[in-house]
Amino acid sequence: MGAAGPSGPVMDRDEVDRALARLGAEHEAIETSLLALQDHAGRRLLEGAELTGTTRERWTATEASISLLWTYFDAYADALRSARDVRSRRRWPNRDDLVELTELLRGECVTVAGSAAATASAPTMAGTGKLSERFTLVELVERMNELYAKSLDMVVAADAVWSALPARIDLLAAELQRTRQLAHSVGVRPGEHPAGDDLERITRTLTSLREQVVSDPLAFWRPAQGSSAPGGGRPDTTRYDREARALEDVRREIDAVLSVRQDAEARLVKLRDTLSRADRTLAEARSARGEVLAKIAASEVPAVSGPPTALQEQLATAAEYRRHAQWHRLSPLLESLEQKAEDELLRARESLTAVTAPLAVRAELRGRLDAYKAKVARHGLAEDPLLVERYDAARRMLWSAPCDLRVAEQAVLRYQHAAADLLVPKVPGPASNGGPQDRKGPLA
Repeated sequence: MGAAGPSGPVMDRDEVDRALARLGAEHEAIETSLLALQDHAGRRLLEGAELTGTTRERWTATEASISLLWTYFDAYADALRSARDVRSRRRWPNRDDLVELTELLRGECVTVAGSAAATASAPTMAGTGKLSERFTLVELVERMNELYAKSLDMVVAADAVWSALPARIDLLAAELQRTRQLAHSVGVRPGEHPAGDDLERITRTLTSLREQVVSDPLAFWRPAQGSSAPGGGRPDTTRYDREARALEDVRREIDAVLSVRQDAEARLVKLRDTLSRADRTLAEARSARGEVLAKIAASEVPAVSGPPTALQEQLATAAEYRRHAQWHRLSPLLESLEQKAEDELLRARESLTAVTAPLAVRAELRGRLDAYKAKVARHGLAEDPLLVERYDAARRMLWSAPCDLRVAEQAVLRYQHAAADLLVPKVPGPASNGGPQDRKGPLA
């Protein structure tokens, strides 16, 4: 190690040789990286694209950075070549050679010249007003690494977006076109069905989205948090995903319309049958109401409404939709009609039950009276005068018209009580007058 010079201690031969080997390896690595960046597909696409927005601004700066990178690299190569020339003068360099090599390898011996216009967008000499800068070889390598990382990050990000989104948008657009054709075949059209309007909106959105992705890919890039590696991040697919979900919803709607087309006739037949059963049940309820009013006295019988004409009109409309293949209109109408028809049938059955309730009560009283008569007959008490009298009274009330159910029920109860008194045996027991005492069993 010799005396110190402007660039520090003078290097010896071994230090010079090691520095030259290291700088030579760095030269090869930098050259390989620059050539790879020059041939990068993303850079070629950026170079020929009509860019807008953020991508245009960053590409202008990146182009200047790449141009400056090559300027730096050429200056670096020239300085390294000069150092190698000095080292090759003699096998054992003298002091003057070592001093010169030390200055070349460690000193600010690299001057990079350029116009202010050429470097205005680059992140180096911009705004300094300088037309040249001086570097050591180490500083120059650091500067090139910094410029290379920023340039590569921009190129990789744009290429990642272009590789991911346009192709996916094209696939979705193709699916959209098939869905539109299918929708048109079943009558789902804009202005006539909400799904048709959705298809139009999705078409416009995808067209606009693709144009934006192609012209400004960096607007759809989300850098990874805390990552300093070039290209760290991912394409932002939020808008694409939203439209893909919307198209899936439309496709399900069209599938529902298609299923309507396939089983529309069967569903219409079932609807007609349900409404027909409801009409028959209401007719039976009206007939039963007349019978109840004629045969049952002092009973409030609910009124029976007529058949629902609105449902019949909607059913006719549904049939008309089917004849004209208006499946998109038939689908919601059938769903509504099916629920209303079931409700109507249930209402008719409830009306019939409510109307015939007095007849059911009369039938139950008749059955109870005959059951007790059969029971007393089995015990040989059918000719009992009291039972005969009460049975005849109850029977006249139950088989006469109009029948007063409240009075008839009391008559049946009196017959039951009389029968119970006769069917339960009398046993002796303590009494104040010493006579026998009746004991009524559960039939009482």
